[in-house]
Amino acid sequence: MAEIKFTTSLEHNIQVLKNIFKNDNTFITRIAKNKNGLICAICFFDGMVNNLAINQSIIRPIVSCYESKVTAETLAETIIQINDSVVQPDLNKMLSAMMYGDTVILTEGEDKPVVVNTKGFSVRSSSEPDNERVLRGPREGFTEAFMTNLSMIRRRLNDTRLKFSFSRMATHSQTAVCLCYLEGVTDEKLVKEIKKRLDKIDLDGILDANYIAECIRDEQNSPFPTLGTTERPDVVVAKLLEGRIAIITDGSPVVLTAPCILQECIQANDDYYLPVMQASLARIIRSFGIMLSIIIPALYIAILYYHAELLPTRMLLALAAAQKGVPLPPLWEIFTLLIVFEILKEAGTRTPGVIGSTMSIVGGLVLGQSAVSARLISAPAVIIVAIAAVTGLAAPKLQNAALYLRFILLVCSALFGLYGLVLGLSSVLLHLCALHSCSIPYLLNLLPRVNAHTEDRTIRISWRKMKNKRFIAERGKK
Repeated sequence: MAEIKFTTSLEHNIQVLKNIFKNDNTFITRIAKNKNGLICAICFFDGMVNNLAINQSIIRPIVSCYESKVTAETLAETIIQINDSVVQPDLNKMLSAMMYGDTVILTEGEDKPVVVNTKGFSVRSSSEPDNERVLRGPREGFTEAFMTNLSMIRRRLNDTRLKFSFSRMATHSQTAVCLCYLEGVTDEKLVKEIKKRLDKIDLDGILDANYIAECIRDEQNSPFPTLGTTERPDVVVAKLLEGRIAIITDGSPVVLTAPCILQECIQANDDYYLPVMQASLARIIRSFGIMLSIIIPALYIAILYYHAELLPTRMLLALAAAQKGVPLPPLWEIFTLLIVFEILKEAGTRTPGVIGSTMSIVGGLVLGQSAVSARLISAPAVIIVAIAAVTGLAAPKLQNAALYLRFILLVCSALFGLYGLVLGLSSVLLHLCALHSCSIPYLLNLLPRVNAHTEDRTIRISWRKMKNKRFIAERGKK
């Protein structure tokens, strides 16, 4: 931030600001005078402020007052009619506030500016996040407005122990970041650890929460998410009550939560808004679906290459007949189809509107059917890849991990058959056992020896039977 120095000369102070923001046509300076000779300069950025608030709560009181000379304190406490009006002697903080939508008032004879909250830039209205829709429950989602996101959390968690710790990060963007936690519930060691990681961030600009996530997450090279992400305020509040920490970034609707364990990745946002039996069954289906998505291509290759005797005779003959005339071996069929599917998914994601989803569906059907008809790909390979792709959607948070593991296990199976598949799965399990998120075991609640004194695990437990809900907090205090 620029180093500036104000004096008691209003003309000098105005010229200092004009020199800082030269060639910036959005910088506005408005001179306001009253009949007794009081002169004030109102400085702001066009498009960032509420013009009605400036006209009615700043300019009108200054013009109407009867004083000929006032101090900055009197101006802020007596004349200005806005609830957030303070004298700001730190000129760097003054510049930062003004660039974020506040108005600065300079007075003749005073070297201290007054900063008034007049933020009025347009923001997107709150709506349900497209990638976190629920069958039941709230339909509200975070937006890019920083204070609005904080108010959504405060409205749902009416507790004096709820703490918001602010800081500004990045050299040029000076992005506001808020560390949110529930004092007395969240482990103090966890709060200190997150603050320590945030203090080490050294970036020129932070435009999204992912900038922070890449810098503070555990195990940077692991495909499994060690930081939670959500755009729903009800999910953030639920995690705060469990003893977690939320990191809110200005300009991003995505909120980071820590710690993040594997159990969260197979849960849905509306698990606690649905009946117990329905939510429990859905969790089991998701767990089975993600395992099937990872294993089935590798299992198909392992059996076909090394363990064909395990298949019934009729099925083996059907697979041999389908493979007849196809130029590619089964391994390269699966590889090719998996890569084509990922290309179609990426193209559908980047194509705007309804055209993207239509292109993915039509492209997959047309290409798959045409390839089978032309005898370039066998029908069983298309079915295997389709099953892997569809079942992978059961746990969206693990799609990235499933993509990597699918190819790794495929190579292991092609080299060593079922032994390679078991070896690959064992390596994944060892990696998960060694994985931590903010010193919390990643397999918390899933292994018998790693428990957290909570009844809510893979099966959804009703609220009446759940006596301890703060499992992260309890784990941190052990």
